[in-house]
Amino acid sequence: MADAAQFSLAEERAVRETYARDGHADCPRCAVRMQAKALGGGSFGLGYARRREWLLCPGCHRSVLFDLKRGTRN
Repeated sequence: MADAAQFSLAEERAVRETYARDGHADCPRCAVRMQAKALGGGSFGLGYARRREWLLCPGCHRSVLFDLKRGTRN
């Protein structure tokens, strides 16, 4: 059976917790250091601007996106 194209919720949570604690995280599937890309930007008229972090695995190309302030996916 092939691997799922996305991380499981438990894997995503572990990546977010590790990143919050250590400032970096390794991919739970292939153990490669994930690359961080900060996503910020305008509020697009919503009255607030979220700061998000996007962690990308250069090995398997899976990723995790989360809100920095809340530490959640949305």
